[in-house]
Amino acid sequence: MSRHVAIVTDSTAYLPARTMERHRITAVPLTVVLGDRALEEGTEISTRSLAQALQKRRPVTTSRPGPEVFAETYRKVAESGATGIVSLHLSAELSGTHDAAVVAAREAPVPVRVVDTGMIAMALGFCALAAAQTAETGGTVDEAVTAAEKRAAGTSAYFYVDTLDYLRRGGRIGAAQALLGSALAVKPLLQLAGGRIEPLEKVRTASKAIARLEEIAAEQAGGGPVDVAVHHLAAPDRAAALAERLRARLPGLADLHVSEVGAVIGAHTGPGLLGVVVSSR
Repeated sequence: MSRHVAIVTDSTAYLPARTMERHRITAVPLTVVLGDRALEEGTEISTRSLAQALQKRRPVTTSRPGPEVFAETYRKVAESGATGIVSLHLSAELSGTHDAAVVAAREAPVPVRVVDTGMIAMALGFCALAAAQTAETGGTVDEAVTAAEKRAAGTSAYFYVDTLDYLRRGGRIGAAQALLGSALAVKPLLQLAGGRIEPLEKVRTASKAIARLEEIAAEQAGGGPVDVAVHHLAAPDRAAALAERLRARLPGLADLHVSEVGAVIGAHTGPGLLGVVVSSR
């Protein structure tokens, strides 16, 4: 069996299925708990079902994979011929997924490097893709990790949400910050900073907030070569329109991905989410 480095990530990377298959990236699913039912993201719960549950104010929580899930994944990947594994996951500030992977890596049949990317959604996806592309050209585990970390350092993520209430309920943003947004009747813009979701700006209307999101993304992209992802939850028209505007104004745009986030991220942001990830090549 030929020697190779395998890439593992988790279901919050939101890479297109064809991209995952082409680059042989394996994703470990996180879990959404809807009422008394635990459902795997990507296979057992749709974003439409999630959005409907949130709109009806049904209890929704999320859960990391257990170490045993990672252990089984690492075993299968090793059996496929991998001699080393790079396991890249969403920010440890937001989830215990990274910690579960670390526990499993200690007993894995081949060396595993677990990386806290500090990212979420396609910000994580771009890191996994960079690592996979390095591995495909014969790169070592260390070289694949370096590629992912370099990509993370050049990646920014910004989000518009209709309300901060879902982030407050999930403990991803402070109650005082959420209350301030509601009291002032503003539309919040958020950013990923230090692995956490932090307030960026407050804008008076949804249309102005989305226009500002576009401006921020364009400023971040500059003229250099960048990949961009536009995410949404139950807002496909908004996402498509924003993507077309960014396509027209970013001279260095390489790849542009438009996709609905999965249930795990959606559970914490709520319907109406619009996000932009800008990643330098």
